[in-house]
Amino acid sequence: MSQTLSIPMLLVVPLAPLAGALVAGVLGTKFGGNWIGRRLSHSLCILGVLLSFILSAMVLKSVALDGARLNETIYTWMVVGGLKMEIGFLVDGLTAMMMCVVTFVSLMVHIYTVGYMEEDDGYNRFFAYISLFTFSMLMLVMSNNFLQLFFGWEAVGLVSYLLIGFWFNKPTAIFANMKAFLVNRVGDFGFILGIGLIVTFAGTLNYGEAFAKSADLAKLVFPGTEWMLITVICICLFIGAMGKSAQFPLHVWLPDSMEGPTPISALIHAATMVTAGIFMVTRMSPLFELSETALNFVLVIGAITALFMGFLGIIQNDIKRVVAYSTLSQLGYMTVALGASAYSVAVFHLMTHAFFKALLFLAAGSVIMGVHHNQDIRWMGGLRKYMPITWITSLLGSLALIGTPLFAGFYSKDSIIEAVHESHLPGAGFASFAVLAGVFITAFYSFRMYFLVFHGKERFDQNPDAHHGHGHHAEKHEPHESPWVVTVPLVLLAIPSVVIGFMTIEPMLFGEFFKGAIVINAEKHAALEEMAKAFHGPLQMALHALTTLPFWLALAGVATSFYMYMVNPALPAAIKRGFQPIYTLLENKYYLDWFNENVLARGARALGTGLWKGGDEYVIDGTLVNGSWKVVGWVSSAVRRVQTGYLYHYALAMLLGIFVMMTYFVWLK
Repeated sequence: MSQTLSIPMLLVVPLAPLAGALVAGVLGTKFGGNWIGRRLSHSLCILGVLLSFILSAMVLKSVALDGARLNETIYTWMVVGGLKMEIGFLVDGLTAMMMCVVTFVSLMVHIYTVGYMEEDDGYNRFFAYISLFTFSMLMLVMSNNFLQLFFGWEAVGLVSYLLIGFWFNKPTAIFANMKAFLVNRVGDFGFILGIGLIVTFAGTLNYGEAFAKSADLAKLVFPGTEWMLITVICICLFIGAMGKSAQFPLHVWLPDSMEGPTPISALIHAATMVTAGIFMVTRMSPLFELSETALNFVLVIGAITALFMGFLGIIQNDIKRVVAYSTLSQLGYMTVALGASAYSVAVFHLMTHAFFKALLFLAAGSVIMGVHHNQDIRWMGGLRKYMPITWITSLLGSLALIGTPLFAGFYSKDSIIEAVHESHLPGAGFASFAVLAGVFITAFYSFRMYFLVFHGKERFDQNPDAHHGHGHHAEKHEPHESPWVVTVPLVLLAIPSVVIGFMTIEPMLFGEFFKGAIVINAEKHAALEEMAKAFHGPLQMALHALTTLPFWLALAGVATSFYMYMVNPALPAAIKRGFQPIYTLLENKYYLDWFNENVLARGARALGTGLWKGGDEYVIDGTLVNGSWKVVGWVSSAVRRVQTGYLYHYALAMLLGIFVMMTYFVWLK
């Protein structure tokens, strides 16, 4: 263990945002008497996250350059039999990278919030929530055991509920946060079953101890079935990831979470909650590598999400929902990489995606502010000259998203496509098609949004649905650039969106950055080894990409969107009329929401009513409780009749009893 990683320093990383959250949430709100004002509240929260980021950067430096590692128990909560329940830290390349990504994106969101939420009455409460969210995610990624992992897992779910429903007077926001909470409970049920199986058969909550017994777990069969135990464990854990990381069919909560304020959309969908599932599966790589069935399941679910959620992005008109469906699709790409055993590629895309997706969400928020809280891209246009900083940063983020050579997204996205191509799992053929088709789709809907917002005719004064925002005035006048507290985070996020992939692909994918953190069975899953043979540096990779299919698909997507929305704007309407059934299917989001509400929800309610009426009222109350006293009463009334008080009745009963007994014994002989 390197001496450069001190436990007190590591403790400060999650506790600094927690301290800011507690001060702002208690002393800065009605709950604590509003003792401190807005300036002090946001200053304390920003300083807490800034300190956390600085220390995380120091940890990353020690891990990357000095090879520092740490796996220590900080506090033992309780011991039940031989099962230890502890709080501890595991710091390696995977943890250090996640710590830096989470704290940097969170810091940008904190600064951005000062401008975006300026006129909101819940200003201090919002800062408390996002700092608490940061603390929860840090506890999750730094954990060295399943107990702490589950604590962080549930904590980010709880705080996301508070943030999505932040505007609690808005019915759609309350519906959205309840939807997110319930859908995630479905995933979390699978997650806790997976943890329970590990505890049952491995007898430990500690990662290292569980992984050391993984070979023994792989030999066991799930009791009462022919299923391999390790497959059941991995699929249960992945069901948890399907909820948190919004994989089909548990993705339905994420687009509706746009009802929350834009800063939290960036924080939830870029660096924290939705990446938790990707991180967890990567951390569990020693288990997943032992089950090809589970890996194939992961691969297919990711491919479905990447392709079909991308289709939905094409028809969206709300600027935040376009970016939200983009998030769903990109999470599908990460999941596909996990299924192909390219765990390092998945978290590499997680990192690059965090920067450019946070940038795109915050840029969308800047646009919304600039056009006075209109979110419909059909009523924007020509904003380039009014919002130059927002325009250029949005362009850089969009280029990174579609995988433009030399941009961050290119290196991670192309690596995923190549890893799937090298995979030999049964679902690899479909997954390869899905990620390739997704390149064209992503480029199309990303630049559809870009062209409609920043180019073409100015339509921001034609919006028929103009209305007042949350605490903001919606007077009709020209758009304007956002204040510096909004634009500075955009610029700072744009820098890694361009350069981080070029700088880090070699150590993260083909070096030893993740050594010890990720386990791959190279004999069965040789995708990364094959990729390493063909890799000759980031510049050569970018130059070679100009001759590959993904580049031309992305270029075709941009060109198609330019023609349809800039050159011939009547064409989209004509296509819509010609393919109305498909458009209706997409508009209704494959009817999954309808199915959930009308089949699953009503079915669950009918089942609950049946159990209440039939089980509780009829069987328990009617039969067991009321029936038992009725039987006792009937027996009592019958027995009471033989208690006459006459001596000759009792003598007769005794004689009859003796006669019966004598007859019985004679019969036995």
